[in-house]
Amino acid sequence: MDSHTITHLKELESESIYVLREVAAQFERPCILFSGGKDSIVVTHLAYKAFFPAKIPFPLVHIDTGHNFKETIDYRDELVKKLGADLIVGSVQESIDTGRVKEETGYYASRNKLQTTTLLDTIDKYKFDAAIGGARRDEEKSRAKERFFSHRDEFGQWNPKNQRPELWNIFNGRKNMGEHFRVFPISNWTEMDVWQYILLEKIPMPSLYFTHEREVFQRDGQWLAASPVIKRKPDEVVVKKQVRCRTIGDITCTGLTLSKAHTVEDIIEEIAASRVTERGGRADDKRSETAMEDRKKAGYF
Repeated sequence: MDSHTITHLKELESESIYVLREVAAQFERPCILFSGGKDSIVVTHLAYKAFFPAKIPFPLVHIDTGHNFKETIDYRDELVKKLGADLIVGSVQESIDTGRVKEETGYYASRNKLQTTTLLDTIDKYKFDAAIGGARRDEEKSRAKERFFSHRDEFGQWNPKNQRPELWNIFNGRKNMGEHFRVFPISNWTEMDVWQYILLEKIPMPSLYFTHEREVFQRDGQWLAASPVIKRKPDEVVVKKQVRCRTIGDITCTGLTLSKAHTVEDIIEEIAASRVTERGGRADDKRSETAMEDRKKAGYF
């Protein structure tokens, strides 16, 4: 890695750590939204560096759909133990059982959208006034509209036309009772930045990100994991392929990529040659032209 790249990554790191320290200064009950994906892992690593030698002053909040990859849960539990961090789990299954949300049915059923209610209920239960996430502006067009400090109203909803100016890195965290903020410390990072930083910092990653053999089937041009939680059509045949995850979410909507990337260096080379965005393999983004923005307006991450 050349000196220019290292300087660039250190500048991004410095900006993100500044944002995290601003959160600690301006809010009373922040939390980190932890999905087990690379971006939330990097945010957690940055928080560790920002407040070292003290432990991370925010709990990690994981919204568990009940349909997560086992590797994601194993990684989460190991990381929490390693950091001595506090973990709060919001359960989508519990939201279903109590009638807060209704389980989808059919071939395209997913619990991904149901996470919104569970997330907002968890934020309300623990009175969090800031939820720190790993969203980046380069991921998806609606996320490009976000600020570092993204205001949510008393219903947890986001209005893209009501964003506060952020001049000279001055962040406005003022809010009314019942409102909260979503905070995105790595907004200015790209997918390439994230992986180069993971390489630079030697951050351990879930095995899902590296090539492994898995039973999969093809649907609408995407490879999906063969799992009991996905109802397959009669003509969808299960085969074994060498695949990896480029982005990790609920099993039902996480597309898998045919790959030979066994190391972080391999992943960086693969991304550099790719002409498909990382969320190009997320089935939940394809439900409509404005799928992500609609979910965000309703209170989604």
